[in-house]
Amino acid sequence: MDLEKEITVMYLYTPLCGTCQVAGRMVDVVKELFPNVTFVKEDLNYIPERAIEWQVESVPCLLIFKNGELVKKIYAFHSVPYLYETIKELTE
Repeated sequence: MDLEKEITVMYLYTPLCGTCQVAGRMVDVVKELFPNVTFVKEDLNYIPERAIEWQVESVPCLLIFKNGELVKKIYAFHSVPYLYETIKELTE
C-alpha cells in the first residue's frame, strides 16, 4: 500500500494576508514534488468552526493529516526544502 495516499496536506490562509501569499507559492512548489499526496487550500474565513476544532492560532497554517488524523501543524513555513522534508518524513 502506498503510504503517500494516506497523507492530506491542508493549507489554510486568508486572502488579505501577505505572508499567506508567499507561503501559498511555497506550497504550490512542494505540491508538485508529491504527486500522490492530496493538497487542499482553504480560506479560513469560510471554515471558522474547523479553525476552532483544529485549534488554528494564525495563518498561514499547514495542517498535515495521516489516515484522517491531524499529525502536524506548521505556522513557520521557513522554506520549500523545510516543507518538503517535513512532508517526506510523514510519507515514509
